[in-house]
This record gives sequence, C-alpha cells and structure tokens, in this order.
Amino acid sequence: MASTGGDAEIWRKGMAPVSGTSSAGAPLSENRQPAEDLRPWVARLVAAKIHLPSGTKMECGMCNDLVYVRAIFNAKWSAETLDGHGEYEREALLFGQHSKFMPLTCEGDIMSAGFGLRAGAFHALFGRSAHDIVDRIEQNDLFGLMGPDFRETLTDQHTPEEWNLAMEEAIRRVIAKLDPEPPSKISTDFELAAFADPSLVLADFAEDYGISLRKLERLVKRDFGMPPKKVLRRARALDFAAQLCGVADDEEEEEMILRYFDQSHMIREFAKFFGFTPREFRSVPRPLLTITLEQRQARRLEELERLPEGAQRPWQADKS
Repeated sequence: MASTGGDAEIWRKGMAPVSGTSSAGAPLSENRQPAEDLRPWVARLVAAKIHLPSGTKMECGMCNDLVYVRAIFNAKWSAETLDGHGEYEREALLFGQHSKFMPLTCEGDIMSAGFGLRAGAFHALFGRSAHDIVDRIEQNDLFGLMGPDFRETLTDQHTPEEWNLAMEEAIRRVIAKLDPEPPSKISTDFELAAFADPSLVLADFAEDYGISLRKLERLVKRDFGMPPKKVLRRARALDFAAQLCGVADDEEEEEMILRYFDQSHMIREFAKFFGFTPREFRSVPRPLLTITLEQRQARRLEELERLPEGAQRPWQADKS
C-alpha cells in the first residue's frame, strides 16, 4: 500500500481535492465562520473532501487549538491518542484540544465534516472541562450527526458546502434543546489575545479583567485544557508551522520569527510540540496538518479583522 512520502509530487499525483487547494497545490478544506446565531458557541465549520489514488495511506497528524466535533464517513482512520492507538470509521468523534502533535493516518478518500467549539463552549454546553479530553478522541455523537436526518447529507453525493449547512442545523438543535449560557467572555477574549500576541503578559491580561492570576489559570485550564502559558506557546508554534506549510500570510513571517528569542529557542519550542525541528518538519508534506493549520489561520485573520470574512486568503489558489 502506498504511503505519503517526502516527495510532494509523489503524494500529490492522482490526488483530487474538492474542498480547495493552496497556491502551492496543498489540499485545503471548505471552512468558514458559522451563521451569526451560532457564533457564541462555534468558532469554525470545516469540511474536507479529497479523492486519493486507490490504496493510498496518508500518514500525518493534527494539532487542535479547539475542541472539535467531526463526522468521518468514508475512510478508515487511526490515531495515537493519550489513551493509546484508536481506529475509527463512519462515526462521529469528539477531538480534544492538543498539547502536542497527534499522529493520524487515513486510508481511502478523505470525507470529513465538523466544527470547532469556541473556547469555553464545551463547558457551557455540556458542563465538562476541556482538560478531560486533551490529547484524546471520544467516540461520542454529542450532536446526533449519525442520526437519520443527517446521514443522507453526509455522503459523497453532497458537497462540502452542504455538509457545513448540515452541521449548522445539528448545532442549532442541540443549542435549542440545552438553552446554554454563552461561554466565558474571559476565555473567548484570551483566545483572541493569543491570536494577536502569544507573548502577552498574563498578569496584565488578568488585571485588565479584574481577576487574579490564579483565577485566570483556572479558567484557561478548564476551557483550553492546559495552563495559559502553554496555550500561548502552542499558539506561537501553530502560527510558525502554518508559515512552514505555506498557509499563512507572508507579511507576518518576520513577526512570527521574532516571537522567539533566537533560533535555538525557536527550534527547541517547535520540537516540543511537533517532535521535529523546523527543517525536518518542512522536508515532508503534511496534508492533514496543513488543513488544520489553514482553517486556524483563516479564523485568526478574520477574528483579528486583518482579512474580511469570505475574502480570498493570501495562500489560496485562485478559484476563478
């Protein structure tokens, strides 16, 4: 069985991305902000549809900065989680945030639709801490995606845009039933602050919100799954990884590099999250991770108002 390898031309040969490509030819997802009524709880809708050559096994991984709900309805997936090796097929999955890169493989055409819950929404909706599922995958259909109402839509006969519309309807039903309070504003603002400057001073952020540093640490651990300093370090690493994968704004490249004290600091920090030096990371195509990083960068630029919602992204191939 063929696997993805270090030669980009080998693994791209015969690949047919339906949900978009970067200007460099990497597969992307169809991702966007949710409808206005869902935005207090949902950060991003993400649908990926990529036809691969028969017998291809894609070996890659992901690093989430949100709790994700994903329906996978075609390929056979496997992952190395905190609980060990897991295998998944035609089911709805709950992905926790990641403290580091999670190895993931896919056999068959990639067809997946899902959404990232805004920081604090997992607790607001279900009363659970994000810390409970860090680096884990739960086989838990919290939004009824495998039910008869959505099973007919989540198929190869429908488009990624239609999959995202189905996700929105599933979310609406759960929110209407639970009638939850919005997530903590402190947590959602902390995420935005990490997008803008992951070198921010935590004591200053806490003071701006009139809370103690200890309370900030408790809230962030509950809603992000890890201490605030690690959330900021992960944000730096994810932004830099997006640059290496060609799915970031080139105008920010110097800013991303200057977030590190020096090259050795950058290499050390990057390797802690991804298990590779930046040079090693860049030498091998990382299609699944690139999809995750791309939608995060699109969300980041839109929420920082550096890119209008729905506008052409700097790294996207021209759709015309």
